[in-house]
Amino acid sequence: MRCDLHVHTVHSGHCTVPLLDKICLESYNEPAALYATLKARGMDLVTVTDHDSIDAVEELRKHPDFFLSEEVTCHMPSGTEMHAGVYGITERDHIELQRRRDDMESLLAYVNERRLFITVNHVYSGLTGKRTDEDFAIFARDFHGVETINGQMLKVANDLAVQFAKHFGKVCVGGSDSHAMGALGKTWTEVPHVASVDEFLAGLRRGQTIPGGEHGNWWKLTCAVNEIGVSLIKSRRWTAALSGLLAVAPMVVLGNYFRELAFAAYWGERNRFGESAASGVREEAA
Repeated sequence: MRCDLHVHTVHSGHCTVPLLDKICLESYNEPAALYATLKARGMDLVTVTDHDSIDAVEELRKHPDFFLSEEVTCHMPSGTEMHAGVYGITERDHIELQRRRDDMESLLAYVNERRLFITVNHVYSGLTGKRTDEDFAIFARDFHGVETINGQMLKVANDLAVQFAKHFGKVCVGGSDSHAMGALGKTWTEVPHVASVDEFLAGLRRGQTIPGGEHGNWWKLTCAVNEIGVSLIKSRRWTAALSGLLAVAPMVVLGNYFRELAFAAYWGERNRFGESAASGVREEAA
């Protein structure tokens, strides 16, 4: 069974881009349309991983092939921020995850107590800001899985995530991380020889996963940004005055492309497994 394990809807809140953060949403995907698109693109199961929200469940809980998940914005002991995917949760779990997301030790204890499956998402991306050696040590020691194919991230970053996961024996998962309709279901996680949501989730926990699909690139992200921009204009007609910003989107995305390359190169070198640069991570994970 296949499932895109990283998707967003209108319930993911406002974007974090300065000036636009007051008027533009992270995603304009409506839950019902997202569900229909994922099914049309061959997903056997559907989940939603909105940022710190489970509001999409109201529209989707009626589907027997839907299960609830969440992308939790967490703060590490080092003070940095990261995104964790938590899968197969209940509404009560959501409350507890949000209550504990600034206390990583407490959050991980809860996840293990409830036998939930937790992943570190886009581990070699600078999307959530700075990273530290201590962060990578905690990812290596305490997280069950690593997102090794993110449909918006560069192949070099995803390849480094694969190396990290394999080195520390983590479960590999994939998802489109799509904030627009275009990339939905084009990156996924497959668990073979299962026939239900419960069996799929059990397969995740056992590591019986086969991630697959597309990586990200400059053109793909540019298309996503433009799609979100058009959706913003449709939802707030007065923002048509800002439509000229779409013309510079390719250059903005290109700048982000080079920042992501630099981030991946720095941490890829620092975490070169088998070299002294990775010794601190290995020692903490042992």
